[in-house]
Amino acid sequence: MKVESRIFEIITAFFFLAAIVYTVLAQEPVGIAALFLTGGLSLIIGTYFRFVSRRLEARPEDNPEAEVSDGAGDVGFFSPGSYWPIGVAACAALCGIALAFWHVWLLVIGGVLLLFAIGGLVFEYHIRPAEH
Repeated sequence: MKVESRIFEIITAFFFLAAIVYTVLAQEPVGIAALFLTGGLSLIIGTYFRFVSRRLEARPEDNPEAEVSDGAGDVGFFSPGSYWPIGVAACAALCGIALAFWHVWLLVIGGVLLLFAIGGLVFEYHIRPAEH
């Protein structure tokens, strides 16, 4: 995760530098706030990655002398036939539409459905087997 944290640290430096230059040249408050907040958000992500990388063992991506074969093997478990991501996307789209037209009732329904779909996605393989 050190590579990822370094990428976000570079992005953070870029946004803060751009915010300073924008402050001097444009003096437009909304753009200044947006650039400084973007730099702050990327700083949060980079700091999180740096913190997590200390707790994990070194990965092949973190070793500059690693070979391609060092990264071979299973990366993780990915569901081959899950329909839950479609439900999550549909509920997120419903929430986006509700926000765009500011229908609070639709936002509440979409939020509840979104929580249900996220729960289904997360706990898809943690359901007890059916008893016969």
